[in-house]
Parts: sequence; C-alpha cells; structure tokens
Amino acid sequence: MTTPLVVGVSFKMYFSHARARQWFAEVASSLGGHPALATGRVELFVLPTYLQIADAVEALSNTPIRVGAQDVAATDEGSFTGEVSAAELAEIGATIAEVGHLERRALYGETDDIVAAKTAAALRAGLTPLICVGGSERDDDDAGRAAVEQLERALAAAPTGRVLVAYEPGWAIGAAQPAPASHIAAVSGALRASLSESERAGSAVLYGGSAGPGLLTELNGAVDGLFLGRFAHDPAQLARVVDDADALTRQP
Repeated sequence: MTTPLVVGVSFKMYFSHARARQWFAEVASSLGGHPALATGRVELFVLPTYLQIADAVEALSNTPIRVGAQDVAATDEGSFTGEVSAAELAEIGATIAEVGHLERRALYGETDDIVAAKTAAALRAGLTPLICVGGSERDDDDAGRAAVEQLERALAAAPTGRVLVAYEPGWAIGAAQPAPASHIAAVSGALRASLSESERAGSAVLYGGSAGPGLLTELNGAVDGLFLGRFAHDPAQLARVVDDADALTRQP
C-alpha cells in the first residue's frame, strides 16, 4: 500500500478540558509508539475544541499523532469577532482544519461559498483541510453525485495541496449502524475519481457516520480511512480501529 490509511477523531463539544487532557495522555501512552504510526503506514489525527488544541499539541508532541481544529475562519485576519485564523492554528501546532461539517451547514448556515473560502484559507496557511461532504438524504440511485459536487465546489478556487475528504451522510450520523458497505464504496469511488482529476497528490477519502471497530476490515480498501466520533472517545476503541488499519496495510 503506497499511501497511509488515515484515522481521525472529532471531540465535537463532548469533552471537558480535564477529560480532554486525560484522553490525550491515555492515547499518547497507548498509541504514541504504535508501529503503524511510527512507520507511517497509518496516519492518526484528533480534532479537539479550540481551547484544547494547545494541550493536545503538548501532550502528543513526542508522537506521530496530528492535531487539528474542528473549524477555521474563512479569512486570514481582520475584524471578525470570535473567529480563529488558519495562520494562528498553524502557529500553535495544528496541522488540519475541518471544514463544511453537516452540523456547521445546518446549525450555522454555512454555504458552499463559505466552505470553499475556509478550504482556501486552510491551504494558504499550510494546513490540510478535512472537507466534509454528504447530504442529509440517502440517494442510492445516484450515489456520490451530491458529495462530488460539494467537493468540487470546495476546491474550485483553492490553492494546490493535499486534502482529506470525509464522506459523512447525515442519515448515518448518530445511527445505530454505519451506511451500507456497498453505498460507502460507491460514493468513495466517485470522490476518489474526482480527487484524481484534480491532481492533489496524497489526498484521501474517509468515511464517517457511526463508524467504529471492524468497519475498515469490512470495507477492505474501499476507503482510505475513517473519521470517528463517539466510538473513539474511548481510547481502547480507537486502538482497535488503529489495529484494524495496521492489519490492512500489512496485506500484500
């Protein structure tokens, strides 16, 4: 396998500061020296809240685990009360910025234009954008079309650079089970084809939406990794997913 499998974790707003610091310490101890991470076969990142990023960077500094933010400003600087720029995130050690999550679109009215601006801002500052795509309605007849269109709009005016894409269908977020493997494979294939045409080397397509241990094995190469939520809030469950990824990278 020429590129790493990618595993990401979002805290959303579930963790207190104290709980986040405990999670960082446990994961640094249990996974910081994992051979798959050390050799680059598996890439692991965590997206805590803004206030937890500095603690994460410090706690994980001696590990290969990357730290990012769950959002980023669409502009580089200026009179934007409450916003955090990509440049400042990079300055304190973040390397990833999530953009376009379905909750940001639904709760805060983020449009495709805003997502595109945030994607461009992240790339200008040297951050890897994690571009979330996927609508709230299931469409198996034309699987992938809406997600690909979202991705293409996000990248239309973006600088060159690697991106991560998280396919997160709204109907699977928080559900008892992830989306069917056949559906995930179809959408991931369409997104991979779009990325290939954009010539963004090293980019990857992840699946999120009730993802957990065992799903990478079931998908068997149909995706480039997983974007995890509540399952990975337990470090032991996260370790199981990293082990799944490790096993897949060892396959001939």
